[in-house]
Amino acid sequence: MTESQLPKRVFRRAEEDAETARCGTHTPQTEHPSYRLAFQDMDFLLREDLRPIRFQLELLKPQLVMDEAKIGSTLVIYGSARIPEPAKAQALLDLASDDQARRIAERLVAKSRYYDEAKALATLASAYPVDPDGTRQFVVCSGGGPSIMEAANRGACEAGAESIGLNIVLPHEQAPNPYVTPALSMQFHYFALRKMHFLLRARAVAVFPGGFGTFDEAFELLTLMQTGKVERMPVLFYGREFWERVINFEALCEEGVISPRDLDLFHYVETAQEGWDYIQGYYAMREKMAQAAQ
Repeated sequence: MTESQLPKRVFRRAEEDAETARCGTHTPQTEHPSYRLAFQDMDFLLREDLRPIRFQLELLKPQLVMDEAKIGSTLVIYGSARIPEPAKAQALLDLASDDQARRIAERLVAKSRYYDEAKALATLASAYPVDPDGTRQFVVCSGGGPSIMEAANRGACEAGAESIGLNIVLPHEQAPNPYVTPALSMQFHYFALRKMHFLLRARAVAVFPGGFGTFDEAFELLTLMQTGKVERMPVLFYGREFWERVINFEALCEEGVISPRDLDLFHYVETAQEGWDYIQGYYAMREKMAQAAQ
């Protein structure tokens, strides 16, 4: 008897038993929630004490999706959900009805150029050659939302490449931007698991001007690199004027709460080409150093 003649499995597949369970008889016993298959029982899966299982599932599902899509590494693009493309920013300025609204709109107009830079950076990364085995590198990954995130997915889409969108469930309804590849559009309940998936395959991160969410994601990455929990990678801060206005990094050094060398964890850039050149130069130097060490 050859190996090919042996059955590949002896237990029925879960989907087969699930279908049988749905077509069962209807009695007081079978209708009671306790009779449901555990993996079909949403009331059971959503119990407070099932949180560890939900954590595991939310870690595992995106991992499998990206493994099956042969995504080897990503270029993660963080940035505000409130910085629109230039034409829409100008429209906000035109509609401003008071001085405060006008001042804010003027600042958004000034920052709206980063929509174009995020889009261009995504286009550059999307042209990176595929490995001989089909594994894709520097796949663009965003939070899947509007504005800077939309620009990232749009740049990849218009280049004919797939891109990832990692959305989060929020109290107010939201939807993925239309440029995310549907098969790579994923939704998270837990911020912690979402942030972990941002970084598991990241080999470069571009941080555009943004608010609390952008700060949260960017500074967690800097902390992970500072403490050695994550290997260093290129971290690009777009818009030096913005970042130095909202955060005084030098003051953190002067106060003794970070080291001057911690300022080397990120690099200021302004244009898509400048950022992409820095990423390529970083890995070229890394490869050269590895060869010299052999």
